[in-house]
Amino acid sequence: MAYAAFRSIGAYVPEKILTNEDLTKMVDTSDEWITKRTGIKERHIAADSEFTSDLGTKAAEKALERSGISKDEIDMVVCATISPDYFCMPSTATIIATKLGIKNATAFDISAACTGFVYILSIAKAFIEAGMKKNILIIGAEKLSAITDYTDRGTCILFGDGAGAAVISATENKEEAIIDVHTGADGEYADLLMTPNGGSGSAHDSLDQEASSCFMQMKGNETFKVAVRTLTNDVKEILADNNIASDDVVHFVPHQANYRIIKAVGDALKMKDEQVVLTVAKYGNTSGASIPMAINDIYEEGKLKAGELMLLDAFGGGLTWGSALVPFSPLKK
Repeated sequence: MAYAAFRSIGAYVPEKILTNEDLTKMVDTSDEWITKRTGIKERHIAADSEFTSDLGTKAAEKALERSGISKDEIDMVVCATISPDYFCMPSTATIIATKLGIKNATAFDISAACTGFVYILSIAKAFIEAGMKKNILIIGAEKLSAITDYTDRGTCILFGDGAGAAVISATENKEEAIIDVHTGADGEYADLLMTPNGGSGSAHDSLDQEASSCFMQMKGNETFKVAVRTLTNDVKEILADNNIASDDVVHFVPHQANYRIIKAVGDALKMKDEQVVLTVAKYGNTSGASIPMAINDIYEEGKLKAGELMLLDAFGGGLTWGSALVPFSPLKK
């Protein structure tokens, strides 16, 4: 039987930084107010000429280089994004594959908001374990600045741009394998976090109306409560299902949405501070790119070692959620 192994990680953030102080000149807010409620100090913003596919391509290049696997061996490319280059077609994954020079590979996008990377991890695992693919490039990439209303202080303080990518490949060694992935969704809470217009589900009367309602909108207090409850329950379930204790987790990598959510979930799971990976202060919420960007940070800091167990945990619009138990399994050189 083939198993799926998490071989490598890569990430990219744009050069421009938007600080809390910068935002005080745009909306009625303050550095103290933003920091206290979110833990965010700054976020990176892509240039006008920089597209989601550009961010994803740069992250993927790093992941491929570190994987020891040639681009010619990649047989599938999957991108998780809610800010694609084109909302209808072609898929951002197809564009990224072309920019990387990957030919004849299956390529498609998925939309699961902030849970996107966990969703595409589950897809990669399933395709490999079914024997359909051998080497899959998964990418979470977001240019959220393109769908953020910078007159809405409730959302513009939260979001940033960036991308993260990983190579998932087949292995016969069960010790290297992704242990488990949980995913779920509940559309009854769809109105808590959404872009209400721009699709066939909501007709628009004018271009002005279409443009203004294609920005992200969020009911913050309600989302916070559902997120903490759902994430805590999901993580407890995946640990119990696999007979793994929280102490066995070396790196707890939650979606970097809000420090208060991360703290509440970490405390409920009795995670120690040294287990919890935090990057929200410098990147903000980068949706589907958040988790791979956080993994990349600990990798580049020399904190992620071969064989160490990661617990991934995410919650996003849909509403969607997911968790995963993933040993870091780079190819032995």
